[in-house]
Amino acid sequence: MAQSKGTVVLAYSGGLDTSCILVWLKEQGYDVVAYLANIGQKEDFEAARKKALALGAKKVYIEDVSREFVEQFIWPAVQANALYEDRYLLGTALARPCIARRLVEIAQREGAQHVAHGATGKGNDQVRFELSCYALCPKIKVVAPWRLPEFYQCFPGRRELMDYAKKHGIPVPVTPKTPWSMDENLMHISYEAGILENPKNQAPPGLYTKTCDPANSPDTPDVLEIQFERGVPVKVTNTGDGATRSSALELFVYLNDIAGKHGVGRIDIVENRFVGMKSRGIYETPAGTILYHAHLDIEAFTMDREVRKIKQGLSLKFSELVYNGFWHSPECEFLRECIGHSQEPVEGTVRLSVFKGHVYILGRESPRSLYNEELVRGTGDTTGPSPASR
Repeated sequence: MAQSKGTVVLAYSGGLDTSCILVWLKEQGYDVVAYLANIGQKEDFEAARKKALALGAKKVYIEDVSREFVEQFIWPAVQANALYEDRYLLGTALARPCIARRLVEIAQREGAQHVAHGATGKGNDQVRFELSCYALCPKIKVVAPWRLPEFYQCFPGRRELMDYAKKHGIPVPVTPKTPWSMDENLMHISYEAGILENPKNQAPPGLYTKTCDPANSPDTPDVLEIQFERGVPVKVTNTGDGATRSSALELFVYLNDIAGKHGVGRIDIVENRFVGMKSRGIYETPAGTILYHAHLDIEAFTMDREVRKIKQGLSLKFSELVYNGFWHSPECEFLRECIGHSQEPVEGTVRLSVFKGHVYILGRESPRSLYNEELVRGTGDTTGPSPASR
């Protein structure tokens, strides 16, 4: 056994990679505290706790951060109309700084000098985790096994990980995993790698888990009224059955259910990773897609034209910073403050239809509306110029 290196808090998922990393860190001489964030994913958290303890974790933290994820990370993104490269609603990029913040808190609580994660050396998540940790606690030391030669030379592929797991009694799936990687949280689920690395390959049947196939979705739409205050959704009402939700977490979960039922929120894109390569990703962001369209509409209805032009530029920079892992940076905090200030007049209700993979805006009203019906009356004649417009 290696000489003791102190305590490390590991961002633990319970999957093959972080289970092997937990055992490997112990072999290197660390006392391992496992931290599993409940951020809205489907997970047997008690089974994950038992597994981590059986593998030698000194302690296991399972922290439910779902509510703060919605209120402190998703809502600012909704206010910003955050969209990376015109299409990606930033589900994973928003979750990582939320997870990392609690990771650092637990490390400080445990007196640990080290934190660790299982992100690979080719992806964005290593940057998001580490920039967050260093911003929140500059003295922390990050252990990133997939960038350490002594780790990745031992595990050049999945086969070696599986062999290591069997040797150390780490439970492994009896059946092969899906031939792609998945990451889920309350905001979205992503699918990458494996057979998806060839960008011409169509997503195979059965890949999508949060949304149904729009072709098989209900033939009757759900009509929703979403109320906003300062650019944040505060109430949703289903005009069909009268169902309402007003707490942040319940509202978001409800919109996920409605959008998922109608096949809303699927995208298949090639994006530019921060680390310098193009990557193909497939994403499902059900509630986020509804809120993007609803907020865009009420903002255009209530915000001054010139202010909105400036705000759109800030939103573009905000999306880039969040994607690249700079949530906890001074510049991103400044942008959130500016964007939040712009949302003071963004108040009102948007009526929309969710149907067959699409969100259709039906109408809107607001006490802060800048729309003047008398002023525009008579300007919509498409057969020829009206007297007022000649």
